[in-house]
Amino acid sequence: MPGGITDTGELYSPYVGLVYMFNLIVGTGALTMPQAFAVSGWAVSLALIIFLAFMSYMTTTFVIEAMAAANAHLRWKKRERQRIVDDSDASSDSYDDDKSEVAMLDGHERSETRPILSVQRASMNNAFDIVERIEMGQMASMFFNKVGVNMFYICIIIYLYGDLAIYAAAVPYSLTEVVCGNQSCSAVSKLKANDTDPCWGSIRRIDAYRIFLTAFSLLLGPFTFFNVQKTKYLQIITSLMRWIAFTIMIILALIRISKGRGEGHPPIANISGIPNLFGVCVYSFMCQHSLPSLITPINKKKHMNTLVLVDYVLILAFYSLLSFTAIFCFSNLKDMYTLNFTSNCDVVSIPFIRYFLGLFPVFTISTNFPIIAVTLRNNWKTVFHRDGGMYPWLIDRIVFPLITIIPAIIVAFCTHDLETLVGITGSYAGTGIQYIIPACLVHFSRKDVEVIFGNDVQNKHRSPFKHSFWVMFVLVWSVSCFIFVTTNIVLSETN
Repeated sequence: MPGGITDTGELYSPYVGLVYMFNLIVGTGALTMPQAFAVSGWAVSLALIIFLAFMSYMTTTFVIEAMAAANAHLRWKKRERQRIVDDSDASSDSYDDDKSEVAMLDGHERSETRPILSVQRASMNNAFDIVERIEMGQMASMFFNKVGVNMFYICIIIYLYGDLAIYAAAVPYSLTEVVCGNQSCSAVSKLKANDTDPCWGSIRRIDAYRIFLTAFSLLLGPFTFFNVQKTKYLQIITSLMRWIAFTIMIILALIRISKGRGEGHPPIANISGIPNLFGVCVYSFMCQHSLPSLITPINKKKHMNTLVLVDYVLILAFYSLLSFTAIFCFSNLKDMYTLNFTSNCDVVSIPFIRYFLGLFPVFTISTNFPIIAVTLRNNWKTVFHRDGGMYPWLIDRIVFPLITIIPAIIVAFCTHDLETLVGITGSYAGTGIQYIIPACLVHFSRKDVEVIFGNDVQNKHRSPFKHSFWVMFVLVWSVSCFIFVTTNIVLSETN
């Protein structure tokens, strides 16, 4: 997601935007959440997911406020450029080029320190309209210094690498479970299979996983060398498949629990599972990096913060329903929740449904993988880009795609522990994107607004959490999470 201003696209209503945000947030992370709930305990999990939903909502409102401030900043710059041009046209033609340049610089310096509220008070109410789509990279360039911009892109790149590693492991892992699992109802295995167990003939499960991973890399990896985008119809198809699968899983689990056949007995609390649950929940509420493309096309933004709050309440309810039905229905949850239905004929005896639930992550994730890969490649190009410079063909077309795809594939070859991959990605890069970057953006955008417009101008899309305490609270919370998760990982490895 390289920083830049892009076309807004077709406008849609706030309620359509609410649906789009719901679909954006609820993704792969939801499939790993039930196991994290089961390990951490139902009471701790419920308390933590409610708190993290609140934190994610807060930082979402921060990003929306920063988007409005960025739009106002762009309008101000355009107005100042036009004013300088008008002043130059009105001046005498006897000025030489050097004097004109000095005049423009003096005008810009005056505009930097002179609030324009007194000049154009009537237009200030509309200055903060979110009309142009300004991506987070562009906002970082507006409000951060060079170090801050580089840190932003590094955080985005690490997160996208985690995304690619999760996707690269999830597809072959799902295929291995379907192909090597028990799809007949002659026997039911409730124990988690080992990597050394046979799959077919002399091929072990881990060998099958690596074969599928190699095929996945050869089929989808080449898309990194080209430009691809997710079409509207492909998005509709994948969203439809996702909601059919989620609905089926919730209904099947509820039916089994209502018949008194639920096998799950989760603990109330297990502190050792909290760090991983934290990472999974952060990953599952991730949407801040895509808000510009989601919010800008909404035609009526007056009650945006209220609509976002409704969306988060619905998502929280959905995650809770999915996870609680899972932990009380199954005694041994797998990394991908869908795989609990593929080999358990007590839950569903219809082969088509078992195959559909087992394979639906393969289809949905496979369509997203090239998009994430191209986005990561473009971010790498942005980090090393210099004004006026062009990359050599070898660097542009070969090196950047290779450094994009190879690390994620290596990680997927080393592990297919999806819960750990999601937990680490969410705990580190996810914390940066969801907490630290939005807090810094809103802090520096508020300072920018004060400098340009003065203290009397109010951002119409200002976050309800307007006190500086909330910005500091988010930053302190983020640092505390970094320390807590890292300490837990070190102690776990030591033991």
